[in-house]
Amino acid sequence: MKVKGRGTVDQPINRFAHQEYQSFDDGWYAEADIRKPKTTLHRDPSRKVVSRNKSPDLPFDRSINPYKGCEHGCIYCYARPTHAYLDLSPGLDFETQIFYKPDAASLLRKELENTNYQCKPIGLGTNTDPWQQAERKLGITRNILDVLNQFNHPVTIVTKSTGIERDIDILSIMAEKRQVLVNISICTLDEELSRRMEPRAASPSRKLRTIERLSKAGIPVGVIIGPVIPILNDSDIERILEQSSNMGAVFSHYIMLRLPFEVAPLFENWLDDHYPLKKDHIMNRVRDIRGGKLNQSNFGQRMHGQGIFAELIENRFKRAWGYYNYQAEPILDCKNFRNPNVPIQSQLF
Repeated sequence: MKVKGRGTVDQPINRFAHQEYQSFDDGWYAEADIRKPKTTLHRDPSRKVVSRNKSPDLPFDRSINPYKGCEHGCIYCYARPTHAYLDLSPGLDFETQIFYKPDAASLLRKELENTNYQCKPIGLGTNTDPWQQAERKLGITRNILDVLNQFNHPVTIVTKSTGIERDIDILSIMAEKRQVLVNISICTLDEELSRRMEPRAASPSRKLRTIERLSKAGIPVGVIIGPVIPILNDSDIERILEQSSNMGAVFSHYIMLRLPFEVAPLFENWLDDHYPLKKDHIMNRVRDIRGGKLNQSNFGQRMHGQGIFAELIENRFKRAWGYYNYQAEPILDCKNFRNPNVPIQSQLF
């Protein structure tokens, strides 16, 4: 069933659930209520805010995610299964049950003040978007940026939200110190396809304007083409690189569609609703790229896939990357990291 503003209304059981529930219409609720699922915010009492990873596929070893769940509703989101750890569904629950970390900034400050802390760039927004709709009200991401700026701590950002423009004042200061870079995620330039795939995210044209505004503010900005979905949006690769470059993007990456455990059936149901005639072609091509499966978790393959079709996409990307004069991401400055609560002279000993 299609519902305006939501990626899915499916509620598949999560992998850890001991009981399974099925909903049905008993006549007590009007169909209009079913078609307008509301978002609920929950306080996340986490005692730590910095997560660590050892993945060779990622250019950072630590990250911060101010929110669990994401109201953008992207049907392809690889983070959907994380809601299973909250005993919730990776389907509609992931879009409507949003957990926020009100103490994120203070927890971050506490960790950075630890005398054993070694400074390396922190990834912000690596799982769910740090500028999703709740951020306008809660301002958690802005508080995190304020702490990072005070400590002269570098950060790499991924977002598909125009909300990042509200924090250009902080980001431009960090950019002057070579302590920030931003990646804007664009999966297509087709406005209709975008509305269907990521119903509450900014439109492609609006994302391009965000790239332009960040660039004009002196903030290093790039574009992530993701996810690349064979047959559905791979034809946009060159145009995204061209138009993003025109707006000021100077570095770029792409990510192939990933369909971990609970995401695959959600995506297939979404294809049934929106692109039934293309479904078999798309899914067969995904299997071609994933070694006959729908997903690969192997390091070195999970981001870009394997096989002739994956190689074709990679070659197209590399050719356009060079043609539009993209560059490697700038190296951020970790040398000036300091605790603002300790006199500079004391930090020399």
